[in-house]
Amino acid sequence: MSEQPLINVANVNLFYSDFQALKDINLSIAENEITAFIGPSGCGKTTLLKCFNRMTDLVEGCKVNGTITIDGQDVFDKSVDVNLLRKDVGMVFQKPNPFPMSIYDNIAFGPRTHGIRKRKDLDPIVTQSLQRAGIWNEVKNNLFKSALSVSGGQQQRICIARALAVEPKILLMDEPTSALDPISTGVIEELCQELKEQFTIVIVTHNMQQAARISDKTAFFLLGEMLEFGETQKVFSKPENEKCERYITGKFG
Repeated sequence: MSEQPLINVANVNLFYSDFQALKDINLSIAENEITAFIGPSGCGKTTLLKCFNRMTDLVEGCKVNGTITIDGQDVFDKSVDVNLLRKDVGMVFQKPNPFPMSIYDNIAFGPRTHGIRKRKDLDPIVTQSLQRAGIWNEVKNNLFKSALSVSGGQQQRICIARALAVEPKILLMDEPTSALDPISTGVIEELCQELKEQFTIVIVTHNMQQAARISDKTAFFLLGEMLEFGETQKVFSKPENEKCERYITGKFG
């Protein structure tokens, strides 16, 4: 593991037209760790997550200043190929969103986009991605069935496999279990613990117990500011910020 942080956020401010959604964010994220972003709705955590792979480019009137580097490269630099950035920085959304095609074609979609076309090359990628996402044994006999035909929890793991198929360095997860039942949530939490051996994970969650269970570091956001960041155990047991303590103990939010 390198000493250098994989993601470095320096003096980042973000505006949606006149509204300032992020205020002077400074943060470093280490490789092969799970970092959780917590805080009430509308506090900026998903907005920051979307900066990492420039999903914010898709929002009209969005302006970002400051720098975000991944492996030392500023993601907002004009020379950055956004398609390659999104290959390196995968995303899993709140609601499972498999494409309306077969399970196989969902997983092969990314590799095909990046030029891998032959079945003999795609087969091992599909198999390995589904294995990494912990769903291979459940779907291996139904790879050519629609990805929409399986349960919500399985769909979300197919979406994780789809993100892993292009070998990202970083996996962003925006409340990946909020639409799932407790058993599927537990499966995905266990999966995150396994995946951090190979990938760096940043997860936005409203579920404080989830952040406490699976993350190495936790950042607390409120009204666009990051008020607390540190080792998860310390943030939950002895937060330095009073508003963070009130949020964690359920006094607001």
